[in-house]
Amino acid sequence: MHSSLSANSLSSDYEVTEGRVGWQSPSNIALVKYWGKRANQIPENPSISLTLTNSYTNTYCSFKNNNDGLKVKFFFEGKENIQFGARIEKWLASLIPTFPFLGNMDLVFESENSFPHSAGIASSASAMSAIALCICEIERIMGTHVVDFYQRASHIARLGSGSACRSIYSTAALWGAIEAGHDEYAVPMKDKIDPVFHTFQDAILIVDQKPKSVSSSLGHQLMENNPFARPRYQRANENMTEIFSAMAGGDLEKMGTIIEEEALSLHAMMMLSNYLLLKPGSLAIIEKVRKIRNSEKWPLYFTIDAGPNIHLLYPQGITRQVKDFIEIELKQHCSEERIIYDMVGNGPVNLIT
Repeated sequence: MHSSLSANSLSSDYEVTEGRVGWQSPSNIALVKYWGKRANQIPENPSISLTLTNSYTNTYCSFKNNNDGLKVKFFFEGKENIQFGARIEKWLASLIPTFPFLGNMDLVFESENSFPHSAGIASSASAMSAIALCICEIERIMGTHVVDFYQRASHIARLGSGSACRSIYSTAALWGAIEAGHDEYAVPMKDKIDPVFHTFQDAILIVDQKPKSVSSSLGHQLMENNPFARPRYQRANENMTEIFSAMAGGDLEKMGTIIEEEALSLHAMMMLSNYLLLKPGSLAIIEKVRKIRNSEKWPLYFTIDAGPNIHLLYPQGITRQVKDFIEIELKQHCSEERIIYDMVGNGPVNLIT
């Protein structure tokens, strides 16, 4: 068994049969994109992301032993979501060999996001990482000692949603077999990058509030038959090496060039699969960002996930100028003028300590 999943049971004078745990876990924004996977949620290429602050999921889990197998109920913002509950139950059932206590347990999850579900923020990353942390917390309460709690949580979060493994760590996280990385879990990068990134800002421009038309699962499937998939994976590996160097040295221009290429290449892959995800507002924002970057020499760069919404990344030192620019020039291109101002953050929080 892999080291991140190995654990030792500690003897206890009593057996915990019920209780409640809770974790807050943030979303993350990928700089080098995870797009394409092999079996068992193993990525085709390494990725790196910044962990956010204001975009997070709070999840509480009430657990109780039973003699009737694993039973999961999932409530999102007060309403039961049977479909998502079934997905969680299937995922957790696959973990019973690792977490035997799940084999006879009632689990009731209560979850809510700090951001709108359709905001183009990676909700599966924050949701699945919060659930993974809850499961590891239950294991800890039941007396099992794990050498690295967060690595274990990252490992099982990956099995729920690939990018969720990166949300386990503060500031920045690397996932994939490169440098000090690993395919099965993410590793923290805070101590390996320049401090300028510890306070980096992310303004999320909501161009379209509708749910995204291409799910991450479909996006990964589309890569399987894409003629440019192999060159894309090779390029992502090259970009990882370059961005690793840029972030270690605080080279904002080099980092910015890479993240914009990554974002646009992801959308190029989608266009080849007959999916056009960018909107006129997305392109207008990109043009204006490039124009002001050239004229003002600001280290202001964009990235985009699989949808039309734009993430603007910039150092804390130019926050006031960028906010003025957004309010005057870019807000008009957003749905209901919606902007979410976020920043790099400190990672998950135990809600019941």
